[in-house]
Amino acid sequence: MFKTLSLFLVASLLLAPSMLRADDQAKGLAIAQEQKARDRGWGDSESELQMVLRNAQGRESARRMRTFALEVQGDGDKALTIFDEPLDVRGSAFLTHSHPTAEDDQWLYLPSVRRTRRIASRNKSGPFMASEFAYEDMTSFELEKFSFRYLRDEACGEQQCFVVEQTPTDSFSGYSKIIVWVDQEHYRVQRAEYYDRKASLLKTLLATDYRQYLDKYWRPHKLQMLNEQTGKSTDLILESIQFQTGRTNADFDVTALERAR
Repeated sequence: MFKTLSLFLVASLLLAPSMLRADDQAKGLAIAQEQKARDRGWGDSESELQMVLRNAQGRESARRMRTFALEVQGDGDKALTIFDEPLDVRGSAFLTHSHPTAEDDQWLYLPSVRRTRRIASRNKSGPFMASEFAYEDMTSFELEKFSFRYLRDEACGEQQCFVVEQTPTDSFSGYSKIIVWVDQEHYRVQRAEYYDRKASLLKTLLATDYRQYLDKYWRPHKLQMLNEQTGKSTDLILESIQFQTGRTNADFDVTALERAR
């Protein structure tokens, strides 16, 4: 009897960690699925933004840009960003076709050389237009791009958040993992920590000033990405946004880059 009980206890101890991991993975995925579900159906949008680049000494430079986005059913979203100011980047345009399982397609048009350059997968961890955001940060959130694991509940400001670990499935990702704080009321990302391929903290993202549109969709009006290793940071400030403006797939063709104004 004692021997049987001992074997049962040993088996339980061996099984418990794997069962807990499976539960945490299922809960992490469920949180991500709810996060994704709450942001379906917005259609398309047009927005005006300011990008503020800040070096380690605090000196700032600003850029102004417009972004058009299209929600694609059965695939990832599409987005076209056009830079208007300052003069040295005016007319530059960046196009992304996100995909849940295939590699994302990204192109950058630079008017100074009058050519469109495709961003190779191995280069997507590089800085987007000299900012602290990487090219891979500029794609839509797709569940298939990550494995998920629930870590804990934790206060985030005046709210309570789920803390979830996201591990990229793309071998070319610049991140080994991303720790995300998602508020439990509206499932909005409040904070994210990005870890480099050596598992060291690389960047921290803060999302603030959330506002609701169409009585359903929340958008942060400020995203601040701080590079914890260099002290540089970039703010993306959303100045205006409109939804359901009639954008179609034709507005996000590669040839649209050279037509961008």
